[in-house]
Amino acid sequence: MPELPEVETVCRGLAPWLEGARIERVTLHRENLRFPFPSGLKQALEGQTVLRVGRRAKYLLMDLSDGATLLSHLGMTGAYRFAEHPIDKPPRYYELEPVPRHDHMVWEISHPAHGRSHLIYADPRRFGFVDLYRHIEDSPYLQGLGPEPLGNGFNAESLAAPFNGKKAPIKAALLDQRVVAGLGNIYVAEALHRAHILPTVTAGSLLLPDGTPKPALHDLVSATRQVLIEAIEVGGSTLRDFRNAQGGSGYFQHRFAVYDRQGQPCPTPLCSGTIARIVQSGRSTFYCPVCQIAP
Repeated sequence: MPELPEVETVCRGLAPWLEGARIERVTLHRENLRFPFPSGLKQALEGQTVLRVGRRAKYLLMDLSDGATLLSHLGMTGAYRFAEHPIDKPPRYYELEPVPRHDHMVWEISHPAHGRSHLIYADPRRFGFVDLYRHIEDSPYLQGLGPEPLGNGFNAESLAAPFNGKKAPIKAALLDQRVVAGLGNIYVAEALHRAHILPTVTAGSLLLPDGTPKPALHDLVSATRQVLIEAIEVGGSTLRDFRNAQGGSGYFQHRFAVYDRQGQPCPTPLCSGTIARIVQSGRSTFYCPVCQIAP
């Protein structure tokens, strides 16, 4: 599934070409993706102008001129592209075919600066979905989400309350979208390595007896921000090879310190460790057993 840097990259790639564009015509080539398309979606979108393309957690949000908001989740293989021009650094895999059988939604749009073009949503495995809300705050997908890890609300103090007394492993705590929004398996592993924290220690162990953050928690917040910023700068991570794809891919996978590097030397200077893999809650966790320690 795409994580925050991948969705943010798609958001930034779409925005210059989509914000200010009028949706002239919508074609749906099937009735559903992961879930059925919202009833009346075609009629609701046609004639609207896209005012803003944004992101919350792992969801794309497109604000429309009538006040509604389209929410889009990319699933495992979902991708947006323009038929007439490439999006800058789209970190999503898709394959152009003579018959575009995975092009499930097409918008014909007109932009005051860029003219007419076609925005295509393709999704080979159809795990993505879209939904339309008159009031986006009513979306169940956005309710109860924690702070954005790149926002001012994400800091060691904001994590202290949900971590206090929490016996879940720190990795699981960071993957809880109610604690912090948008983090996923890859970037949590990388952040924990940078902060030199074992992924198996309890979240509560990062607090002092009085409930205030230990220095390790401050380090973890900084490491999380830095990993995400670096990943966004290079377009996120692409874990499949691109083949006949229009546009570029993400490159952060070439900077992985631990993720998917089992058996390789730890890249931390002067560390003699070898990257190990364990399974936590059914998901792979990669870490260095030498330089990642209990706080």
